[in-house]
Amino acid sequence: MRVFSTLAVAGLLRPLLEDAVFEPTARLVARIEAGETADLAFLTQEAVAALTARGLLVSGRDIARSFIGLAVQEGAPRPDIATVDALRATLLAAPSLAYSRAGASGIFFAGLIERLGIAAEVNAKATIIPQGFTAALAARGEVALAIQQVSELMAVEGVDLVGRLPEGANVGAVFSAAVFAGAQPGSEAALHRLLTAMGPAALEAAGLEAVQDR
Repeated sequence: MRVFSTLAVAGLLRPLLEDAVFEPTARLVARIEAGETADLAFLTQEAVAALTARGLLVSGRDIARSFIGLAVQEGAPRPDIATVDALRATLLAAPSLAYSRAGASGIFFAGLIERLGIAAEVNAKATIIPQGFTAALAARGEVALAIQQVSELMAVEGVDLVGRLPEGANVGAVFSAAVFAGAQPGSEAALHRLLTAMGPAALEAAGLEAVQDR
């Protein structure tokens, strides 16, 4: 059973899967549109809907919601991000930080610092990774702050999650699962087993929230 999965649910799926490709949704969509196939896909809700409309995926269903958070190296002081003003001050005061270029969190964060009027200052000291986990840089001490989906930050050892970005500076992303058109027999059943294993407790432990009527 081959699976394409966005990084946001990697921490949840890795213990359950043997053959999975973990990349940002945008990169996986590009691979699918170029003709690559698998059996199951875990992508953003929007991507699953678009690929289903084109007949590339079937049986899509929402599985989890994630929010953007901030992490620091394990044991480091935890900055104040309780309000939008506090977050703005923290971003300006930080000596360095990392966010992603291709992921939904990075795209949102790039827009956020523009809206806060601090894009030039933040980007001057930012490491913008093409893909992967920003928390890995914080764990190694290469940056002071890591910004990404909470579930992605929690997938990395050696960091402390400070928390979600505050209301007014955050967005919830819904992730969905689907079967590839032409998937091998048993894919529907495999998806059902995975969803059963991904109960509310497992989702919470991975930094995700269950969606209703899954």
